Amino acid sequence: MEQKRKTDNRNKGGRPKKGAADKLKYRLTVKMATSDYYTLKGKARSAGIFAGEFLRRCMRDGQVKERLTPEHTGYVRQLCGMANNLNQLAHKANAAGFVTVRMECRILVARIEELLNLILL
Repeated sequence: MEQKRKTDNRNKGGRPKKGAADKLKYRLTVKMATSDYYTLKGKARSAGIFAGEFLRRCMRDGQVKERLTPEHTGYVRQLCGMANNLNQLAHKANAAGFVTVRMECRILVARIEELLNLILL
C-alpha cells in the first residue's frame, strides 16, 4: 500500500494540463462581408498568427468606442452652432472693432463653458 502511494505522486509524462482560464472551450460564429473577411485574413497573415488568435488579441488589447447617447449628440450639435456663432462674431469684430462685440463674446464663452461641463459629466 505504501508503494502504491509513491507511484501516485510520480509524474505521468506529457505536457501539463491547462487551467480553466487558458482553455478555449467556446466557439463563436461571426458573419462578415467578403471584404472584411479578406481584410481579417490579411492582417492575421501579416502578424503571423491565425485569424482566431488575431480576433482574441484585438478583443483583449483593442478598444471600441461607445456610441454617443442622443443627449450627448444634442450637446455636440449645440456646440457646433455656438462655434459658428463665434466665427461670425470674430468676423464682425475684425470688421467693426472689438469693442462692439465684447459683451456678446463673453456671453457666448459662458454658454460654451456651461455646455462643455454638461458634456464632460
